[in-house]
Amino acid sequence: MKNYKFITVLFLLLSICSFAQPGGRFRERLNEKKDQIKALKIAFITNELELTPDEASKFWPLFNAFEEKQQDIRKQKLKSYMDRLDDNSMDKLSEKEATNMLSQMESTEDELYQLKKKFVSNLKGVLPSVKILKLKKAEEEFSKKLLQQYRDKKVGR
Repeated sequence: MKNYKFITVLFLLLSICSFAQPGGRFRERLNEKKDQIKALKIAFITNELELTPDEASKFWPLFNAFEEKQQDIRKQKLKSYMDRLDDNSMDKLSEKEATNMLSQMESTEDELYQLKKKFVSNLKGVLPSVKILKLKKAEEEFSKKLLQQYRDKKVGR
């Protein structure tokens, strides 16, 4: 009888582990995709801006810090708002709660805007204004190309 219980528990543990693996692999693949996209973005921006070695050594630490801070703000604040606004809970919000959430969202958007302003201000000491404008354009072009690739891939399925 003890062996039967042991085998049953062992079987359940192995089953749980086997179900956990795909999720782990999914996250791993997702992180790999994110890293690939980041590498492509770096290459694209470097090519578009035609950075000198001196400019690149000063630009990339600023850019990476900006991207990381921006991502943190979005992940922490905006995502939490959107998670609270699923279809069922939105209808249950009082006017006061909705107004409060809108105010918090506006504050977060303002924080992102101020972060962008500070980033551009910091870039002015590193890059000429023309390259800062090229950066904006390059980021938009990269996003468009990435979205188009995603759409093409999805349509091809």
